[in-house]
Amino acid sequence: MASGGSAIRGSRVGAGPMGEQDRGFHAERIQVSYWDAQGNETVRSFSATLPDEEIPETIDSPSTGLPAGRDKENPPSVAKLEPYKTHLAYVKERRSDEEASELLEEALVQLRTRRGTVSS
Repeated sequence: MASGGSAIRGSRVGAGPMGEQDRGFHAERIQVSYWDAQGNETVRSFSATLPDEEIPETIDSPSTGLPAGRDKENPPSVAKLEPYKTHLAYVKERRSDEEASELLEEALVQLRTRRGTVSS
C-alpha cells in the first residue's frame, strides 16, 4: 500500500527550513521582578532598548491585586481602600439637592409632553 503526500509528515510542499531566520528578528529582552506586600513575585519582560525611566516602578499584582514594586525589601503599601461607589453616589457629589430637583422636574415635563399628559 503506497501512501500519497509529503515524505515528512506535517510539512507543506515547498516549505523551507524551519528556524529563527524564518520567523523574523527576536528582540532582546530584560526581565524585571516586582514584589507585593504578601511577598509574591511577578516577572515582566521589557525590551532591552527601553530606557530605565520608562519601565514602571509599580504594577498591580495579578495574583493579589495589590500594588507591586521593584524593591523586594520595601514593597509598596495600599494607599487607601475606598469603598465601591454607586453611580448615584458620584452624581450626588456633583449636584446639589436643588440642582437635582430642577433636573428631575425638567425630565418629568419632557416625559409628560411625549406622553401627552402635560397639565397646563
